[in-house]
Amino acid sequence: MNTLYEGLFIFPETLDEEGLDQAIGRVKEELEKLGGSIESTTRMGKKNFARPLKKQKAGLYVVMMFKCEGTQLDAFKARLKLSTNVFRHQFVEATETEEVAQEA
Repeated sequence: MNTLYEGLFIFPETLDEEGLDQAIGRVKEELEKLGGSIESTTRMGKKNFARPLKKQKAGLYVVMMFKCEGTQLDAFKARLKLSTNVFRHQFVEATETEEVAQEA
């Protein structure tokens, strides 16, 4: 059964709008290869880090609600490292109230 997750993705700040579109598209492709789907995408813009990470001072934050099998989550993380330019990512299982809020 597919589970709803909320994913925070941080992309390099050097990407322009078109580059960010392509990067989000690659994340979506990798998820779909594993049988998942993107429910919604929210761009939060550029945010400064509290301290430099890998010589980066800021990143482009994107929150994606997505569904996938829980057993595929580790494979998705591995694909993100290999085939996309996601700087950092974090996933949490979304609750039913978050799902309702997204639909409203």
